[in-house]
Parts: sequence; structure tokens; C-alpha cells
Amino acid sequence: MIKAKNIYKSFNEKTVLDDISASFEPGKTNLIIGASGSGKTVLLKTLVGLHDADAGEIWYNDVLFSRLPFKEKKVMRQNIGMLFQGGALFDFATVEENVMFPLTMFTNKSYEEKRERVNFCLKRVDIIGAEKHYPSELSGGMQKRVGIARAIALNPSYLFCDEPNSGLDPNTAILIDNLIREITQEYNITTIVNTHDMNSVMEIGDKVIYIYQGKKWWEGSSADILQANSLELNNFIFASNMTKMLKKLSAK
Repeated sequence: MIKAKNIYKSFNEKTVLDDISASFEPGKTNLIIGASGSGKTVLLKTLVGLHDADAGEIWYNDVLFSRLPFKEKKVMRQNIGMLFQGGALFDFATVEENVMFPLTMFTNKSYEEKRERVNFCLKRVDIIGAEKHYPSELSGGMQKRVGIARAIALNPSYLFCDEPNSGLDPNTAILIDNLIREITQEYNITTIVNTHDMNSVMEIGDKVIYIYQGKKWWEGSSADILQANSLELNNFIFASNMTKMLKKLSAK
């Protein structure tokens, strides 16, 4: 469980997060949605500790994460997996080396132990026979799956995903969504996904938080969202669907 309590964040005197409180539950896919510039990415980075909140608290279970000293935060981050928007794989490293990286950074395991864990994680995301390939030799969907394998290498309790479907075709995006949901449920991970993809919201949105102009504007499940009594949220859903339709037409 991750809890944010009364979070404020500003940059150059501009308020980006305005008194946001929310809880993110284990074993569920918790989605943060909102238009570009709404503050959703800043919220995700603040929750994971890449930004420090100006005010408020962030709790990881019973640990006040936002007040931990740097060294203790670093220890906590061994229990956090991160899937970055572009996959963020190291171009100079093979698939195996990419997934092994956090194990080398944060554990004292032998090479054979690390390799065994790497093979397990790659098999879990259905990457077989590509261990010695480089990211440039993989499709976008395969790169994202390798990114997920690396994110779960340390068997984390918390998983953060920043726009995991960015740049993917619809079918591949569905595969990535399903993989994130399966891993979340299988390992009872507290997963937080930052997205603007309404397909993701409807498919895997166990809990959805809509951010509008830095405020938490709406909260509910994917089953509730289409009946939400919020003009701003309804406009966001409509705009998201229209953008998707235009992209499909332009691709034909």
C-alpha cells in the first residue's frame, strides 16, 4: 500500500500538485490519468521519490518514505520496480545484461544466481532466445517486455509504469496491459501506472485517479468512469478517443 497525504509541489512558483491525497492498493493496477501538463507525471515521480514534495507525506505501508534520509531511500528503492516510458534500456548492453543490471547494483548474488533470476524474469514476460540480442534488434513491444523483466528482477513490492503503451500499436499495447495486470495480481504488487490511454483505463483500471490542473478531480474504477458526473473528465475521455481515432485514420 502506498498513501499520499496532502501533497503539494511547485516549480518556479507555479503549483503543479495541489493538495493531492490518494491511496494505491496492492494486487491492483492503480492508474493515474490526465491531460498533458495536468501533473500526473510529476505525481508519479514524487511518489517514487524522484521529486521531493514541498509539503505532505508519502507512506509505503507503515514507512514514511518522503522523510527518509537519502541512504535509507536508496535501500527502499531495492523494493521498487520502474518501467520507463521509452523502456530506457541500455543500448550498449544485451537483453540479459539489461535485466541483470539491478541485480548487480543492489545484490551480492553470484553470476550464476543472477543469470538464473534473469532467465526466470525473461521467461515470465515471454522473451525466449533473445538474451544476447541488443535493444536495437528488438521490436517496441519486446523492448517494453524486457523493461518489465528488468523492473521485476528484484522481486519488488511496488511497480511504477510511466506511459507503458507509448509508441505501441493497439494489439501490442493490449499485450503489455495484460502482462502488467497479470504480474501485479500474481505477485500482489502495488502497481501505479501513469497513462492517457483510455483502452488501458477500461481494460486494467482497478482504481483510477484523474488529475486536472494539479488537483485530484475524480477517483473510482473503470466500471464507474463512463458514468462519472464530471465535465472535465468526460471531455478528457472524449478528446482521448478522438485522438486515437484520428491516429488510426492517418495510419491508413
